[in-house]
Amino acid sequence: MKHDELWPDVVGQDVAKRKLAFLLEGFNATKVLPHLMFIAPKGCGKTTLAKALGRNLNSTEGKPKRFLEINCSTIKNVKQFINNLMIPHVHQQECTVLFDEASELPKDVTMAMLTMFNPNPNNRTEFSYEDYVLDIDFSRQTFMFATTEAHQIFHALMDRCDRIDMEDYSYEDLGEIVLRQFDGVTFEDGVLNDIATVLRGNARAAQKMSINIKSYLAAKGKTEFDFDGWNELKYHLGILPLGLSSIEVRVLAHLRDNNECSLTNIAAATGLTPQCIRQDFEMYLQKQGLMSIDTKGRSITSKGQKLLERGVLEGWCEPTQDEGAVNVSLGEVLDEWEAADKEGAE
Repeated sequence: MKHDELWPDVVGQDVAKRKLAFLLEGFNATKVLPHLMFIAPKGCGKTTLAKALGRNLNSTEGKPKRFLEINCSTIKNVKQFINNLMIPHVHQQECTVLFDEASELPKDVTMAMLTMFNPNPNNRTEFSYEDYVLDIDFSRQTFMFATTEAHQIFHALMDRCDRIDMEDYSYEDLGEIVLRQFDGVTFEDGVLNDIATVLRGNARAAQKMSINIKSYLAAKGKTEFDFDGWNELKYHLGILPLGLSSIEVRVLAHLRDNNECSLTNIAAATGLTPQCIRQDFEMYLQKQGLMSIDTKGRSITSKGQKLLERGVLEGWCEPTQDEGAVNVSLGEVLDEWEAADKEGAE
């Protein structure tokens, strides 16, 4: 069976799906699957792909094993982990367990997992806790983890897992995710690709955007979504190019007006903490080539400058105080922005 046929509901992620298809062949022969660590940014389908894999992991009776999804932030200590999960739901049972948000695992639970999930030729381990001895049989129980914070996973636990690193979604993939949410709706040529450009490479954002489009079409009584509808939706929802937030535009505008800023300077100007700016905004701005960071500080790039010029003309970005009247047309700025965007892609 081709790897795409194993999980028809999962768009893209060809490298990850090929690896999982290979591991699944081994599981079907041995009933043992390596412990897996799914790694990707938020909203990129880690849980979806793990669940799709789980539906292909059959028990000795030929039916999919029971699938348990555990949010690790709900695990408080090793006593709760053993008494509330492992003993009643895992011990001597056939099941697949997904530990989501694995970076939130408490330290004592992580230490216990090092013993429980230690790979060995016998494919089974024992773990003693108080008066109870847990029997972990890798031919009956499969364990998977998912995280956006791979650097926070204890290195010894990471070593016990096979990494499944997920790729960025292409615009074509994101458009396909949007399209799959609809039945009986047509899209004007090019609209799906334009929608994809504002989704920040995020599959969850694609699903959320689909809900907005469905609401718009239902309110208008339409079954076709065209560029006029998309422009109207962008206006009402305040959707900006590249899916930028208003805070990201403020950061770029501050860099435009104050070159080579420190993180503290940006934080003071926006009223946000330095950690918030670094984790929630700077990474995306850098990824899109709109800002750069070096030893002198943070600066806006030429691509970022062109984007703000477009924003001034379209009305979603304030001009600089000394900018005065704008003497170029929106078409000229858009042409320069598209050229800068292509240059950055190359």
